[in-house]
Amino acid sequence: MTDAKPLDRAALGEHPLPPVFDGDKETKGRILVIAGSRDVPGAALLTATAAMRAGAGKLQIATVESVAPQLGMAMPEAMVMGFDEADDGGFAASAAEPLAEAAKKADAVIAGPGLQQNDACGRIAKDLLGCEAGLSLDAALLHSLEPLPEALRRSPPVLLPHEGELASLLDCDQEEIERDPVRCGLRAAQLYRSVVLVKGTVSHVVTPDGGVWTYAGGSPGLGVSGSGDVLAGIVGGLLARGAEPLNALLWAVWLHGEAGGALAAKTGPIGFLAREIANEIPALLPR
Repeated sequence: MTDAKPLDRAALGEHPLPPVFDGDKETKGRILVIAGSRDVPGAALLTATAAMRAGAGKLQIATVESVAPQLGMAMPEAMVMGFDEADDGGFAASAAEPLAEAAKKADAVIAGPGLQQNDACGRIAKDLLGCEAGLSLDAALLHSLEPLPEALRRSPPVLLPHEGELASLLDCDQEEIERDPVRCGLRAAQLYRSVVLVKGTVSHVVTPDGGVWTYAGGSPGLGVSGSGDVLAGIVGGLLARGAEPLNALLWAVWLHGEAGGALAAKTGPIGFLAREIANEIPALLPR
């Protein structure tokens, strides 16, 4: 394992984002957000908003059919598609194939925020790994992944687990994650051939070849419902713009943390809402 590097402006300078060339929405990429369920429809809205604040050009949201009309009204910038819904309010198994077809038309896919964990998740995750779009997986889909015997994609997926989800990926106790988050993150990166974020008060970005970056900034106020959905959206938006997976994740972690710091300076260290985080992102992006 290589020594951990600080995730700061110097590190970001070594992992730049694609430049902005013009005002054409096509050059900023097409993102598909697969998110939300009957009980947690707002996760799709938070993720999609953050993706656009990170600079994505064209937005589609795929969600369960019962909440699609409301999301379409709440996010007029998006094409919102409703897919078959199971009794539990999550995606039905029959939604997996059309979701994969929609993913083939996108430059980037962020999937998982607010999904109901059910039997369809495993099929959805497997099918998405077969598409060529930049891919980031979060939340319920992480509980359904299986280790990959070899790289299946041109570029590695980005995984965004919290401690419990990382424990599920590694089939270990959460206490093991708490004792050595970096080592556990590296195991996951190698098993799933992915770029992995180990979330926490101090967060770590790790790669299958042993790269480690550590971010200790941000604000206590970031520990709030929906904050992870915003982070996922930032990753997706940067992937849509053409950022390499590692670069997208490094920048997303930094942008999310610095946005929390900016909000804390305005409103205090706690008490702000996840929906407010994304509004700070444009001013932090490189010009």
